[in-house]
Amino acid sequence: RGARGRHVSPRIFSRDASSFLAARRLAKPIMMNPKTPGLCRSAISLCAAVLLFAGCRTLTAPSAPVELMLNGVNLSFVAFAAHWHALSGQVFVFFVMVVAAAEAAVGLAIIIAVYRTRETLNVDQVNLLKL
Repeated sequence: RGARGRHVSPRIFSRDASSFLAARRLAKPIMMNPKTPGLCRSAISLCAAVLLFAGCRTLTAPSAPVELMLNGVNLSFVAFAAHWHALSGQVFVFFVMVVAAAEAAVGLAIIIAVYRTRETLNVDQVNLLKL
């Protein structure tokens, strides 16, 4: 207790501003890991794609979540490539994008072929084992 009976809190810094500023200059700022934002965006993209893919009931709808999943993986490749200062991750992203484009073209061709034969794209009505 202080001289007047009040509780005196211990002071870390003295009352003058120079010691406070000196202590503040010595304190190191908290640095965020540089790959964290990219990995967070990648995780959000992957989770959104999984939720969208689970709710699809037509043949055209699953193509968008699959592309979103591939983009989420590409984001993580770019984040790690930037962190390690390596070009290999970005080259791998290029090949994943080529595969995604080919997958979209083949998927669209299959959807068009199914629509021509069945005249519907509803998953419940399309049964490929019956003609």
